[in-house]
Amino acid sequence: MKTIKFFMMAAVALMTAMSFTACSNDDDNNSSNYQKYQEEVTSMVNSQKRNDKVILVVAFGSTWQQAYDTFEKVVEDYKANFPGWDVYLSFSSIECINNARAGENVAPKSYYDPEHWLTAIGQAGYKQIVVQSLQVIPGEEYRNVRDSYVKNFMNNKNGNFTMAYMKSLDRNVVIGTPLMAEADDAENLAKVLNDEEDIKTAVNKGIVAFMGHGNPEGYDYYGGNIRYVQLEEALRELNENYYVGTVDMDETYAKDVLAHIAGGTFDFHVGTITQTVTYAANTADKAQLYPLMSIAGDHAHNDMADADDEESWYSLFNDAGIETTAYETNYKYACAKDYKAGDPYIPALAERAAVRKLWMKHTREAINKLGTEDALSTPTTAPDEE
Repeated sequence: MKTIKFFMMAAVALMTAMSFTACSNDDDNNSSNYQKYQEEVTSMVNSQKRNDKVILVVAFGSTWQQAYDTFEKVVEDYKANFPGWDVYLSFSSIECINNARAGENVAPKSYYDPEHWLTAIGQAGYKQIVVQSLQVIPGEEYRNVRDSYVKNFMNNKNGNFTMAYMKSLDRNVVIGTPLMAEADDAENLAKVLNDEEDIKTAVNKGIVAFMGHGNPEGYDYYGGNIRYVQLEEALRELNENYYVGTVDMDETYAKDVLAHIAGGTFDFHVGTITQTVTYAANTADKAQLYPLMSIAGDHAHNDMADADDEESWYSLFNDAGIETTAYETNYKYACAKDYKAGDPYIPALAERAAVRKLWMKHTREAINKLGTEDALSTPTTAPDEE
């Protein structure tokens, strides 16, 4: 069980080797299967290539069917909104990839990491490449995609491509940023969430608490955890029934969330800055929980909604005397293909069309950088020595 922590107590994060999430990132690049997987991805790209431009959507990953269906909807949406572009989906978590192949929770399904996809994309000769992050904040996982996978591709780390091809990619590769890349993005997301029919209904009846992931403590991911702070501030300007927290690794801090609901003055440490915030006591006796993650997977179903786990948000909120639910019973836009009206359901961010549009806005902003100094360059573009 991953435990719960209120985000404002941890606006810094520990740079670990991607070990803070439900699926750890153990590198399988040295395994005997590496070439097999490369051949599989290359075959898919060769058979599906229709254009010279490509968008690679990169999610962390999951092993839940609802999440798989959500990712499929994201890809469908991207294809519909970006004609002339091929669209593929990648998982950045090697462990999630391995667990999906092993059939954890549901039938086995093959996903591949960005290195395999970018290699196949380059071998297929794509002329313009957008790597779009499906992360929520610009934290450790996003930085791994940006600073490892894409950087290694642009440096032709494995020597897969000719010098001529690498030169052709100069200023023709860009990265689409996460959902809350900037402070303005947090404000925009707050407005979108507040306009969602189910959320607006819930917040007018009582407390609405969002559960994000967050980064672990110890390393200052400024622009990462701080976005949760900014999102809550923006949401509470719209309605003081909103609260935002995160899941974290080692200890349970859900009582901090409940303390804010009870009211009082608190000191929050944001990097090197201490911020004092006063909450008025909230006397609402009902609460609705939502995941602040792209998909509803292990964290949403277990850490947030599990009635049998005494440390879940659901249990802790109810134990505090707040009648709490973690499921919708009539969500109209469910991505899960087996969903039936009336079934209990946890809608994640990427299941909301208005939120998907925010990610696609970042993709369009990235596309506008192609051919400019804001796009990525390759080391092979230095002037030739005479």
